[in-house]
Amino acid sequence: MTKAIFFDIDGTLVSFKTHQIPKETIHALHELRKKDIKLFIATGRHHSMITLDNIFKFDGYVTLNGQYCYNNKEIIYKQSIKKEDIEIIADQTSKNLYACYFIKENEVFTNMVNDQVKWFASELNTKIPEVCDPAVETVKNDIYQLTAFVDKEQENMLLNSTNFIDATRWHDKFIDVTPKGGSKSVGIEAVLKYYNIPVEQTMAFGDGENDVTMLQHVNKGIAMGNASDFVKSSADYVTSHIDDNGLVKALEHFKIL
Repeated sequence: MTKAIFFDIDGTLVSFKTHQIPKETIHALHELRKKDIKLFIATGRHHSMITLDNIFKFDGYVTLNGQYCYNNKEIIYKQSIKKEDIEIIADQTSKNLYACYFIKENEVFTNMVNDQVKWFASELNTKIPEVCDPAVETVKNDIYQLTAFVDKEQENMLLNSTNFIDATRWHDKFIDVTPKGGSKSVGIEAVLKYYNIPVEQTMAFGDGENDVTMLQHVNKGIAMGNASDFVKSSADYVTSHIDDNGLVKALEHFKIL
């Protein structure tokens, strides 16, 4: 019996084509709620970039790829990146070697605005963050995640110069940088412990490489049809494209709806 379902946002709940949740998916969420199934977001986004509450209120949120988890009552779990690594990245970005989003608990800032940043904001249908000096801001604030707009060579430079971070690339334009060992699966485990739900009663939907640990951790991991072959190979089941009602079709396949 499924008691909890975790949903990625971009490419899973929200279409890259329309920037909206398909109507059929919204109806499915309400039907799942009637069955007393806990419904959670599991995303790489910061909470300020999540605009779904006016459409459907979820039971909790695993954000920043598992580094910051909360519900409408309290923070369930949070883990920031070690200061010594943030200092190194702040130095690199203060020299504008690459553009980077620095994600604090309640705000996001960037060191610069270039074409990659403009593209990213447009693709996610979000505002471009304020431009700040990383060397100043990171001294005063914990950083929970970075979105670094780097190519493969720049990614290697970043990783080789730091010691306690992991990077996940779910697009050729950028990587998500998190504390070493941090992932959506870690955040999900904290949420399941909080709600006393066994992992054997869980399901998750995703389409990006940052969803792989999540899909492998839950009892039934569902990859969207628009996912890469690597993500699909990590899932228990592959459904159709988000714009072909893939999420609803999977719920029907497993007879949850």
